Amino acid sequence: MATCHCGSGKPYAKCCEPYINGEPAPTAEALMRSRYSAYVVGAVDYLGETLHPDHRSDFDRNATAKWASESEWKQLDILATEGGEEGDEEGIVEFRAVFSEAGDEDMAHTERSRFVKEGDRWYYVDGLLPTPVTYRREEEKVGRNDPCPCGSGKKYKKCCGK
Repeated sequence: MATCHCGSGKPYAKCCEPYINGEPAPTAEALMRSRYSAYVVGAVDYLGETLHPDHRSDFDRNATAKWASESEWKQLDILATEGGEEGDEEGIVEFRAVFSEAGDEDMAHTERSRFVKEGDRWYYVDGLLPTPVTYRREEEKVGRNDPCPCGSGKKYKKCCGK
């Protein structure tokens, strides 16, 4: 049995395939993983069906089919989840999908996807690109010609700044 495309380590037939074939995904993460697998196997109708009904008018089936078939899907990494379990009604799944187009260099699409559950089905609502974390230096920056902070008495560039 082939391992599932979503990176779960499970056989495809026991992981994402049942959801693509119509069984409801039990969690937001399971739906996210199955949507990735749908890109890999070209299950474009499933991608449209798992969009929230309020957002289906934005779905371009032809463009999605073209992107899915012309890309080589290499890896899915689930970076974080918030909610989205079986008893929840909303969830967030942050993921990174690695792919290449037309044999070009690998690219990565990272997104925080929002899901809602209506009845017994999870739906993809929308996604946002994660905001980068800004790092602010607490300590003063040491210049090349400043005394080395290690206390050697040498200039930083001749000591620890090598």
